[in-house]
Parts: sequence; structure tokens; C-alpha cells
Amino acid sequence: MKREILITATPHESWVALLENDNLVELMFDRPDEVRLVGDIYLGKVDAVLPGIQAAFVNIGTEKAGFLHASDLAADGDEEDGANGGGDNGRRARKPQSIQSQVKKGDSILVQVTKESIGTKGPRLTAEVSLPGRFLVYLPDSTHVGVSRKIDGREERTRLRVMAKDILPPDSGGIIVRTVGEEVTQETLEREFKRLRERWQKIQRSMGSQEAPALVHREAKLVSGIIRDLFSDKFDRVVVDSKEIHNEISQYVQNVDPDLLERVQLYRDSVPLFDRHNLEEEIQAAFRRRVNLSSGGHIVIEPTEALVSIDVNTGRYKGRKDPEHTILRTNLDAAREIAKQIRLRDVGGIIVVDFIDMESQANRDRVLHEFKSYLEHDRARTKAFEVSDLGLIEMTRQRVRPSLFHSLTQACEHCGSNGRVYTPATVIRRIERSIKRVSAAKSERRIVVRLHPEVALQLLEEEPDFLRRLGGKTRLDLRLRDDPLLCQDEFRLLAGPAETDVTAKYAGR
Repeated sequence: MKREILITATPHESWVALLENDNLVELMFDRPDEVRLVGDIYLGKVDAVLPGIQAAFVNIGTEKAGFLHASDLAADGDEEDGANGGGDNGRRARKPQSIQSQVKKGDSILVQVTKESIGTKGPRLTAEVSLPGRFLVYLPDSTHVGVSRKIDGREERTRLRVMAKDILPPDSGGIIVRTVGEEVTQETLEREFKRLRERWQKIQRSMGSQEAPALVHREAKLVSGIIRDLFSDKFDRVVVDSKEIHNEISQYVQNVDPDLLERVQLYRDSVPLFDRHNLEEEIQAAFRRRVNLSSGGHIVIEPTEALVSIDVNTGRYKGRKDPEHTILRTNLDAAREIAKQIRLRDVGGIIVVDFIDMESQANRDRVLHEFKSYLEHDRARTKAFEVSDLGLIEMTRQRVRPSLFHSLTQACEHCGSNGRVYTPATVIRRIERSIKRVSAAKSERRIVVRLHPEVALQLLEEEPDFLRRLGGKTRLDLRLRDDPLLCQDEFRLLAGPAETDVTAKYAGR
């Protein structure tokens, strides 16, 4: 399988796209003004202990207090990657001690963020700190030595476990060998373990000199984390359009895995990187309720407060004579597309899929098997249950941050918050990308941007040099006009002296 990582970055935004056989399968973005908390380590202060739900609320200096459950205070066990410092680090669950016997109001406690603040909920926390490296995850408070389950070979697993035990001094914590660590040498493991342990010692020193609440360790940014966690010989190449980011990636790869250096490529074309790979249509589809299927049917994706519901319809596909065959084909097609869409949109939590009712149990089993086989490609943990009598499949997907849809949009103030519109920051970045497309086409010299007054105000307040900076890069004469008749997430590009509307030609995500 051909696998690629595409990275497009500006000072205000970074996007990472994962491609498999030239198809977009995963999309991530990051902005400096929207801080990612997952993996960050804080010295927190316990605000409240609630025995009734066996949890504590911990002030870590963010707008909302973090949630710490008793089960996240002490554990040990199993064998997972534990990447991003999040989740349960693959440790085996065991009955926790009562929360009130371990912490009390006013205590200072070292915690790590495992899930971003979502909706009205604050960030999820754990007291089981983990430090991810490229080949290892260091568990300072554990004694466990493990190997990622994704490494299949028994001999290789045994070899890695023995090496891991050999490099681990007594009473120095635990480690897990990550998937990327397959076939790595003991010298490499030992070198990385020393770096991670030194990082932990630095965190402890920092913790001793600070007063809660305080940040004591920041997890790697999006691009750095992706290269550390994902980039290996299983990827054909990494393509990045920022020279600065390209240099950072090259330097890191040179230090940890020089054989991969030739796969890191700098993109120099004037046509935007994502446009060159025809990703815009797929990205736009990630914001639509309805997604068409190749069979002629379609699925409808509806996020709600409690769960995400997905409905499958035959649409214009009517088949020939056998209704059961028609339904089976639509459901199989939908199973593949749904697995792709929830990964692409980064949908998490409880998901209920309403497949079209099937009379045959064999067909139900076939659809479930197809669905699960495609879910295996997902990096997030998923669990799908049997098809119910109503044709429903209930599933869960690991959620550590808001979905792409919720991150880039906000509730619409003009429809009782029933709908959603792009946030002003998202609109500004869309305008920037559209102007770059105009520049790449080399067909216009003067562009007037019309946008909603609220978006124009935010642009002028937060990026007063926007037009000058972008005009200098694109060599376009850029003007700005606010237009109260436009919707908040609408904008218009007017080209030439006659101000011809060319928005549809150049506007993308």
C-alpha cells in the first residue's frame, strides 16, 4: 500500500493529511491560538473531591477544571503504545482505591491531560504520567515492561522485551516498546530511554520550584508529534510546503532514523500542496451531512449532544430483482464509507449506525465483518457490537479532542444554535488559501475581499498586517470591504476593475 504524509503549514495554521493509495484517510490541523492540551503535564490543585462519582476536579490553570477519576490514580499492566501521553497507556484495569483515601481538597498533584475539553466538560486527566519517545514510552510510576501489540512476531516481541528489561535500571520506572521500535537495536533503545528519563528528572525539578496550578511540561506540537509517532519505513514519503518545518523534520529524522531522510521532501510548486493532490473535495465532504456512496445510495451523519447517528439509505440505487441483494450491496458500501468518514472527521464517543434492515443473519454478519475490517485501519481505539434486530450497530471510538467539524465551526446565532457556521478564524484562513489560489493561477492582479463585519473586525484586530503580508507574498493588490449582507462565514472574492465575483473558482475549504 502506498502511504504518504502531506503537511501544509503557515505561521497561523498547520494541516496534516494522511493518504493511502492517494486517498485521504486522516486529516488533522493545529493553530497557535488554539492550544492542544493532550499530553501536557501540569502541577494541579485539587478543587473538589466527589466520593459519589469517585472523581476529583483539579485546577490546572485552564478555563475549566480537569476531571480525574479514581481509576486514573494508580494502575499497572498490559501492552499498548501509550502515544501522546494519553489514555490508559495500555495498562490493565483493576479496582481502584476510593478517591477520598488518595486525595483531598487543596492537595497539589502531578497530572497529565488525556482528553481535550469538549463542550461543557473540562479536560480529562490522569496521574499516571507517560513520556512518549519515538521508540519507547517511559512510565515513571510503573514497573511494567511491555511491547506494542501491533508487533506480531513472537520472536521479535521476545527480543524487544529482553532488551527493554536490560536497559531498565532497578526502581527507575517502566517502559513500553512502541510499534516503530520493531527491529531497533539495544543501543538505540538505551539512548532514547536516557533522554526520556532525563526529561522526567527535569519535570520533577520544575515541579519542585513551582506552585500549583502550573504547566511543567508541554507535549510536542502536531507536526512534531506526527513525525515522531507515525513516520517510519511504512510511509513512502513526507511532503511539506514550509521550508522551516521541512528543516525541523529533516534534522529530527537525521538524528533518529537517517535511512528515512531521503523520503522527506520539500514542496516548491506554486499550486497549493493540497490542491495538487485534489484533496479539497474530500475535505469539503467532511463537513456535509450527506455523503454519497458509489453504489448510488448515501449516508447521513448527524452529530448530537450524546452521540453521533449515521443513517444508511439506498437512495437512487434500486437494484434489479432481489431486494435483499440490493440492501446488502448498499450496506457493504456504507460500511466501508462510514469507517472512512469517522476516521477522517475524527468522530469520537458513542456512534450508532442505522443500516438498512436485512433478513439474513449471514448478511448481517458479513456487513459487521466488513465494517470491523475497515475499522482496523483506524489509529484510534474502536469497538463495534453485533447488529441488533433493528439493523443497528452500536460502536465506540476513542475521543481525545473535539471532532474536525466542531473544531472549525461554532453554533449559529441566527437559527437558535440549531445549525453551525465556520468560526471567524476558520473564515480568515479560508480567505488566505483562496487568495493563494488566485496568485497561483496568475490570471488576476487585483482582488477585493468582501466579508462579514465581525470577521473583518477580528482580522483587523488580530492580524493588522494580513493584507500587506499576503499581498507581498502573492504580488496581488488586495483590498478589504465589510458587507453586513453576507452571512458570518461567507466571503466574496471580486477580481479586476469591474469587480467580477470569482469566489466559486478559487474558494475551497
